[in-house]
Amino acid sequence: MSSHSFESYGYRSVAGGTIGTAITGDVIGLPAEVLTAARDVPAPPGLTNLPPYPLCLGRDDVLTQLRASLTETNGTAITQASTVHGLGGIGKSTLALAYAHRHRSDYSLVWWVNADSPTRIEQALAGLARRLLPAWAGATSQDQQAEWAMAWLQWHSGWLLVFDNAEKPADLDYYLGALNKGHHLISSRRATGWPHTIRTIALGTLHSEDAAQLICMYAFPDSTPTARELQEARELAVELGYLPLALEQAGAYLRQNPTITIDSYRRRLLNNLDKAADSIDAERTIARIWNQTVRDLAARNPRAVNILRTLAWLAPDGVPISLLETSAADDHEFHEALGLLNCYSMVNITERTVSIHRLIQTVLRSTAPDGPDGSPAGRRAAENALLKVLNQCGSPQGIISAEWDALMPQLIALAITRPEETTDNHTENLYTTAAEYLHQQGHITRAIPFYEAIVAQRRRALGDTSPDTITSCNNLAAAYQSAGDLARAIPLFETTLVQYTRVLGNAHPDTLVCCNNLAAAYGSVGDFKRAIQLHEATLAHRERFLGNTHPSTLASRANLASTYLSAGDLARAIQLHEATLAHRERFLGDSHPDTVMSRNNLAGAYQSAGYFTRATSLYETSLNQFERVLGETHPTTLVARTNLAHAYRLADDLARAIPLYESTLAQLEQILGETHPNTLLNRSNLACAYQSAGQTERSIQLHEVTLAMRERILGTTHPDTITSRNNLAGSLYETGDLTRALPLLETALAQSQQVLGETHLSTLSSLSNLACAYQSVGEFERAISLGEMALNLRERSLGESHPDTINSRINLANFYYEIGNFEHAIPLFEATLADREKLLGDSHPSTVKTRKALAESIRQRDKRANPPT
Repeated sequence: MSSHSFESYGYRSVAGGTIGTAITGDVIGLPAEVLTAARDVPAPPGLTNLPPYPLCLGRDDVLTQLRASLTETNGTAITQASTVHGLGGIGKSTLALAYAHRHRSDYSLVWWVNADSPTRIEQALAGLARRLLPAWAGATSQDQQAEWAMAWLQWHSGWLLVFDNAEKPADLDYYLGALNKGHHLISSRRATGWPHTIRTIALGTLHSEDAAQLICMYAFPDSTPTARELQEARELAVELGYLPLALEQAGAYLRQNPTITIDSYRRRLLNNLDKAADSIDAERTIARIWNQTVRDLAARNPRAVNILRTLAWLAPDGVPISLLETSAADDHEFHEALGLLNCYSMVNITERTVSIHRLIQTVLRSTAPDGPDGSPAGRRAAENALLKVLNQCGSPQGIISAEWDALMPQLIALAITRPEETTDNHTENLYTTAAEYLHQQGHITRAIPFYEAIVAQRRRALGDTSPDTITSCNNLAAAYQSAGDLARAIPLFETTLVQYTRVLGNAHPDTLVCCNNLAAAYGSVGDFKRAIQLHEATLAHRERFLGNTHPSTLASRANLASTYLSAGDLARAIQLHEATLAHRERFLGDSHPDTVMSRNNLAGAYQSAGYFTRATSLYETSLNQFERVLGETHPTTLVARTNLAHAYRLADDLARAIPLYESTLAQLEQILGETHPNTLLNRSNLACAYQSAGQTERSIQLHEVTLAMRERILGTTHPDTITSRNNLAGSLYETGDLTRALPLLETALAQSQQVLGETHLSTLSSLSNLACAYQSVGEFERAISLGEMALNLRERSLGESHPDTINSRINLANFYYEIGNFEHAIPLFEATLADREKLLGDSHPSTVKTRKALAESIRQRDKRANPPT
């Protein structure tokens, strides 16, 4: 009796058309001896990169609680209490730093990680690699340095990682999941969304006496406050809402101005209540202090105010001091101004960097007056500083540029904080270069702020209907699509197509490229009807204006064929792929890359139709030609090698499939890097091959690694991440570990429904897989309910004869068979048999298997109806 089919997915073959923009480049991989060093290199005693020990008053109880929490579990997040409103200033970072200093002797290594963005996290880990293995790290990419640091942390134990100012819990998923031999301490404004393994400690404002003491410790560092001063400090603390950041800055102001009493300072603050009146409490408090402080700074050192306003538009932590310096060899005035800001507690400085609190940045940006050119004060200075340094560096060559890696957080911050009402066209080339650089590295999500900034700038400068603006919108939509954000990609593609058609006409090459991209996006969400309509329209225009044999026409024909294949129309897909191959052989030659691509695509169509022998033969031919024409290490060649390995796997030739997967993975890691999407795809496919070979432990391990990397690079809800979650659940399912498999399947289904929609192919696969899992644990009612839902959705969206629909039908038939409901099982087996005989032929293995299942069902039904006497 046949069993139900658990659907692993994630395989993707080389496609014949070009959709969107793909940039490839070379990456230095991690040699074996370097990976071995991750195991063998020890950390020097007391190694740390901690900032100086802070003044942390009134937090002893919380520090004790924090130590107990980390001792019981390896992860704790310091968050903002729900009763505290605002952007920060509550002292989360101060508490984390105080803990790290207090217990640094308890750890083998303590490493401070600015975690407000994935780029900053990677930058901090790369710094750890440079400290531990400087000779190698100095000559490789930041990506590879970070991966080596991860390997070192996985080998060694007893360390503490402090993730400071984590903006999104999802940014830490990869690290929290992969690293379990030490402690994770997190500070964040986010109180929810953390994994169940992370305990949270909500931090509130200081008690009144502690708040007064903190003001006095800053204001009178060398003396004891009088009873009157202490009472005035209590009254001032009330006005400042007991907010540690505000208390610290008020005390620093009083220290710098000893002739001003605490009471007179408080009364001055009361006169500034109108400032930021519509803002949240913490922002309003800091705005009042800022107004008071800026007057004094402007009188004593106007340059200090200019530096502060420049810092408002850059990243909050680790701004290189060299970025802000003038070209003067020894700018004493600059360093004096910076020192004065430090004395006022407006910034924190080290030997090479300067940092500013995020709340202060927010206030500075919201209160900045317009400069001479109409842009907010400090904005143009921040832009010019980055332009000067990065223009001196030149465009990054390949994907390794230490200079661009170091300044990327500053550039991202500049793009994110762009004021809507101003124009900064002189940064457009900078944003374009940065976007291409990140795209080359496979960090498409991180490139999106630059694409968004380019669109905003062109709309302001050129208008919505300028061809350049429309092109930038098309590029942004393609970036959203690559990042898996189809909810934003499709509407933007639709708007862009309308604008292209209105401005350039419906047959302009740019219009047709956008039309092709939108069709691909529709196909990505399973809307094959609209995808096919657009591909057909694009093909018709290209045939009319370019001719039947133009390369763009042939690419459109290949894309249409691939969409037919995805929609389950195998006959039309094969026919169109065969025609495209014939045209390319005739007009481009047998070994032209496009011809070889067509041969590869036709192999994929044969494979989907179950013609494994023909598919394997074509894949082998394609691979040999790719190797000869493009070279053995070309990215397209490597994907073609993955395609052939997959064909071997489907033909149950695992003896050839697995070694080919393994060798290809090693090459992909070396050529494209460990986290490139093609590398992750091959690793996922290899894990599925291990599962097919019964090597479930290796399969689970590889799926876990792939899932963690995709969560880190792509995000937790990217379609490829959801695929990895589903495939890991499949491996666990095969081992009988349904305790872990079921939650993964339920999460994958919920995320797929939310991100991709109810009828997307991946959603329907997740639905089918969850039904199989419920059946395996004996929950037949839920299994049948989900199985019927999957079948109905597939019949409606894909048609009754689509391979996935047939798979749902056979699964549901098996569910009914296993509970003895032969009256429902037999019609489903009969319908499946008829479809397979029509599509695959009488002698196809799947047809024979279905025929046996039907016969067994009939036998069991008859046996029940006529029991032996």
